[in-house]
Amino acid sequence: MKKHYIEMKQIKALAALAVASAVCMPTAMAGTWSLGASALVSPDPYRGKNDRVYPVPVISYESDDFYFRTLAAGYYLWKDDTNRLSIDAYFLPLHFKPSDSDDQQMKQLDKRRSTMMAGMSYSHIEDWGTLRTMFSGDVLDNSGGFIGDLAYLYRFNLDSWTLTPGVGVSWNSEDQNNYYYGVSRGESARSGLAQYSPSDSWAPYFELSANYNINPNWNAFFTGRYIRLASEVKNSPMVDSTYSGVLWTGVTYTFR
Repeated sequence: MKKHYIEMKQIKALAALAVASAVCMPTAMAGTWSLGASALVSPDPYRGKNDRVYPVPVISYESDDFYFRTLAAGYYLWKDDTNRLSIDAYFLPLHFKPSDSDDQQMKQLDKRRSTMMAGMSYSHIEDWGTLRTMFSGDVLDNSGGFIGDLAYLYRFNLDSWTLTPGVGVSWNSEDQNNYYYGVSRGESARSGLAQYSPSDSWAPYFELSANYNINPNWNAFFTGRYIRLASEVKNSPMVDSTYSGVLWTGVTYTFR
């Protein structure tokens, strides 16, 4: 199996989810706290890795002005029944550690570090669905890159279940792709991998969030996102997959 490291947004997710990027989180009612436990996995496209499961504590707070959701936080500039505009910051844990790889060529590459992203997001909510958009940049200048996201989601209720499927597309800037998937001249000489400098890219994705109300305080959730990697990423000699994504599931308790 392939190794994975946490993505939001992506997450991606979680983006994201993930981003995404990266992170997708259950949201507390206004003025309330939610605490819980969860597990997260995210297929890593890098060569020579194994799948992993990560325990993730869930800490969420939502108010009319501010939110905090485990790895992401934001301040609302505009929030009403149909519009949400916020300034956001989130941790992007995507990284590559050569010593963790079991591929001898990948072991010769430089480390790719996690980073902190910041930007703005906007959602417009109607009976026919939700339009969601986000734009953020690397504030620690590890990649110096930018990420964009545009999605359509439709939410519906089924007894105690709330289901929200969605489709979207994510954009990575040239600097973002080059940092995480490019191979420099020096790395190529050391590893034998071909030198590679990707351009910016667009990647479509499908996501599904499901929440189950066990009782007024307890809630179970599941979030999944499947990302079809762009050719600019798939063509990297560091990559041997055609997709990435995130799966996140857990339970939360809301203090009311």
